[in-house]
Amino acid sequence: MRTLIVNADDFGLTAGVNRAILEAHAHGVVTSATLMANGAAFEDAVAAARSTPNLSVGCHVVLVDGTPVLPPASVDTMVAVRSAEPDKFYSSLSAFAARAMLGGFDRDQLVAEITGQIRKIQATGMHVTHLDSHKHAHIFPEILEALVRAARICGVRAIRNPFVPVKAMPARWFKGKRNLWKRYTQVRMLHTFSGQFLQRTRRAGLLTPDGVVGVIETGLAANGAGSANYSSLLRQTLAGLPEGTWEFVCHPGYSDADLRAAGTRLLDSREQERLLLTSPELRQFLEEQKIQVISYRDFVEKLAETPAK
Repeated sequence: MRTLIVNADDFGLTAGVNRAILEAHAHGVVTSATLMANGAAFEDAVAAARSTPNLSVGCHVVLVDGTPVLPPASVDTMVAVRSAEPDKFYSSLSAFAARAMLGGFDRDQLVAEITGQIRKIQATGMHVTHLDSHKHAHIFPEILEALVRAARICGVRAIRNPFVPVKAMPARWFKGKRNLWKRYTQVRMLHTFSGQFLQRTRRAGLLTPDGVVGVIETGLAANGAGSANYSSLLRQTLAGLPEGTWEFVCHPGYSDADLRAAGTRLLDSREQERLLLTSPELRQFLEEQKIQVISYRDFVEKLAETPAK
């Protein structure tokens, strides 16, 4: 049996992103969303989530390209003190990755900031069903360790498995497509961390799906031709999914002035993703493929009811 969690990232980034996520939930296939505790439209997202109780809400932990919820001085190893904005996290993913790999972050500061973000959401009365991270930062072992510790402190049961099922996505799909080939190669390289991820999450008793789809394709739907390619490649990926529970990572939104001011690279592609996620054709395709769409809440509750072997 194949089941699919459809999770919209960046809930709380802008009011337009929030509106698109709610539309993709009410009229499409989105079942879950991860909320940015430091997002500019956080309060708007909280109000929206309260009016949509069937939407499973998690925490989109931001440790790169954002602002800490704790005082910057208390997380000084995590902020780019030599930049033009010394109270913000590193804006470059490559700089963040290098620091993470070299052990440049204070581990207690990482745990404190992640815990602070989760608790900010919990303080609104919302139940945080799962965790993931902006730009999949928890691929790196040091960040994963902190995320796991924070999850246990805050009582969160599930965490995103950020690794793509590369065996189900042949390299020939991406050859000749420069941007996609580069991303595919990066995904293959980062897959070396997947074994550590599974060992660490299982040891901590955390629940996690079998992997993610939609990561390589993200941003492809930026124009008419790109939208068609995005839809085609996504259908190929979904049709080839192995048995198990997978997460489809998506980024619906409205490309308005607020989004353009947010500094995200995903602009018009969010509009195209919103249209796809609310299309009857996608829902019909999933039904034809016999892929059951569930939420993170469903995922956690189902596994909690399954007797241990």
